[in-house]
Amino acid sequence: MTQERKEQLLKAFPHLTKLTALEEYLWINPFKGKETVVKTETLSMEAIVEAEARLARFAPYLSQAFPETKPMNGLVESPLLEIDSFRVQLEDYYKVTINGRLFLKGDHLLPISGSIKARGGIYEVLTIAEKVLIEERMLSKEESYVKLLEPVYQDVLSRYTIIVGSTGNLGLSIGVMGAKLGFNVIVHMSSDAKAWKKALLRQKGAHVVEHDQDYSLAVEEGRKQAEANVNSFFIDDEHSTTLFIGYAVAALRLKKQLDDKGMTIHNDRPLIVYLPCGVGGGPGGIAYGLHQVFGENVTCYFAEPTHSPCMLVGMMTGLHENIHVNEIGIDNQTIADGLAVGRPSGFVGKVMEPILGGIYTISDETMYKLLAMLIDREEMALEPSAVTALFGPVQIANSAKNAVHLAWGTGGSMVPANQMKVDYEIGKALLL
Repeated sequence: MTQERKEQLLKAFPHLTKLTALEEYLWINPFKGKETVVKTETLSMEAIVEAEARLARFAPYLSQAFPETKPMNGLVESPLLEIDSFRVQLEDYYKVTINGRLFLKGDHLLPISGSIKARGGIYEVLTIAEKVLIEERMLSKEESYVKLLEPVYQDVLSRYTIIVGSTGNLGLSIGVMGAKLGFNVIVHMSSDAKAWKKALLRQKGAHVVEHDQDYSLAVEEGRKQAEANVNSFFIDDEHSTTLFIGYAVAALRLKKQLDDKGMTIHNDRPLIVYLPCGVGGGPGGIAYGLHQVFGENVTCYFAEPTHSPCMLVGMMTGLHENIHVNEIGIDNQTIADGLAVGRPSGFVGKVMEPILGGIYTISDETMYKLLAMLIDREEMALEPSAVTALFGPVQIANSAKNAVHLAWGTGGSMVPANQMKVDYEIGKALLL
């Protein structure tokens, strides 16, 4: 970063000064409703339905390979939880009125890897496994995938390598799933990644390569390594349409959960969704899926740390992946390790332009407070990255009447108890 570049950007885009002040900020997307600039056949409702079918083919295998999925017959899905006691405290603490009911999509409870990344990450690993085994003439879509439990299939897949760059949770989902299937898995991780995530990955059989710099370098190094190995697959959180569609499947399942609760979404009962955002793949895929399923009756907002607002910087300026937060003097240092990304996915940002309602930023201090409030009121523990979603109803308060507010709880159940205790105590002290 040069001072000259920073001055040029701030002069060209004066609104960036609101972000460089590191204050919590709400940006309403002026491009919403305009024609998309991204045209690709791989993004469609048909692709989402096809992805759901692929996950159904693997369900019998998953229910055996991961016993925690047995109650759902091999489905990797999370509960929809109303958090009314937390809503009351949120209104009282921030002196706002939240018009409607508040729910948490409990992706922190997703089986196998305990975060939203279990959706896209596991889905792409399964897609790769299916492709390889069909090409090796060892599998057909018409037979039961339970046979993948047999060692001979793991032996075949062990000849292939899956490589990914991650700040933590994506690497965790790919490492756990890939290693179980027999793949050689290499996860390039940034300095922001939590030590316990690296340790768990190694315990599950993945190889972890650590980098002193941030997420973008980890991704780039992973991509280079994959290009040098003909039998390798690089899972690209910034550009993968397979990951993107894997995340989007959540929309089909959410609709059923809402319908089952008598909360069918329509003009007079809109859905407002708050999604933590790092590079953009997970929240982007889910927002895309929700738009396909609910149309104009859903509005999605991304949540980013005040110190890592990469998607906001990219979309606000229209520069997308061609700008890094460091270029405007923001340090990309936050407790929300999963969101510690300095450069956004340009692919996701462009897909989101006509869909996204807006983006808000949240400070580390607020994350700690919300984490403590949620534990006290609902006995639910989310990691700091995930509680960013809980600030959405405060930022968008007094908006739509009779709305269903949905905070996407992207991770937390696998955080070690001692780490959660430290975060909770910090939050409690800040609330005093």
